[in-house]
Amino acid sequence: MSSENRSHFSASCSGVTEEARAKINLALHVTGQRADGYHLLDMLVTFAECGDRLGFLPAQADAFTLSGPFGETLAGDSGTNLVLRARDLLRETLGALAFPVHIHLQKNLPIASGIGGGSADAAATLRGLMRLWGMSLPVESLSSLALKLGADVPMCLESRPLIARGIGERIEAVPQLPAFAMVLANPLKGVSTPEVFRRLAAKNNPALHLAPGLSGTSGWLTAIGSARNDLEAPARELVPEITVILQMLRAHGALITRMSGSGATCFGVFTSMAAAQEAASALHGERPDWYVQATETVSGGM
Repeated sequence: MSSENRSHFSASCSGVTEEARAKINLALHVTGQRADGYHLLDMLVTFAECGDRLGFLPAQADAFTLSGPFGETLAGDSGTNLVLRARDLLRETLGALAFPVHIHLQKNLPIASGIGGGSADAAATLRGLMRLWGMSLPVESLSSLALKLGADVPMCLESRPLIARGIGERIEAVPQLPAFAMVLANPLKGVSTPEVFRRLAAKNNPALHLAPGLSGTSGWLTAIGSARNDLEAPARELVPEITVILQMLRAHGALITRMSGSGATCFGVFTSMAAAQEAASALHGERPDWYVQATETVSGGM
């Protein structure tokens, strides 16, 4: 495409929007550690309907703007922001046809909270820019590029229920996982992921094993309930509020409670969205200084 045609394409292109869904670790088993220091994990992952939102528009020059309740926290982070790193890496891969773009990030999820906010934003940037630029990459190439941005980014690129193993790069879809009504809660205290792993007592824990042919909400809830998050205990040492959140979620009727990722966000699974919304309202009333969100996760057959 000539530069003249490219300019016309840029000017006539409408903007696109991408959702960056919160990533929920229903289970996280630490099964080993590689020689390079990376931990080996088995994870059962789903994604919530809540999350960040990104908009992409053709522009005369690259621009990046922020809004949302947690947008101010990212302001001035242009050197390390995963959105900008994803833009630049994708442009390097696609070449000169990747015209300038104005990216707007509505930051609705807490920063560094164990629900993949930054990774989800990076993955949404890859998806959105390929749509805006009218280009695509082979699945293997895109997955490799996503992994360069972080171990969670390939999972967030999928944004559907999955099992991830290794450092997160070996992904298997779980189409039979149902949707769950859920409450997310975070005390808005940062948790250092390296410190959580440093405090982890055992690095070679039993792998995640799910019975073949799992079906139905009750069957999956039983399986999830028998799994675990190996990072929860060390994270509780660093942020005692995690224990309080889990107790509060149970007190308000959660069927299962667990911490997601390396924390400090915790989730509770409820019988219905009405029950989840009622619990979220009660938690917000008790702790208005916390992040509390009722949501529903996507189903594997989305």
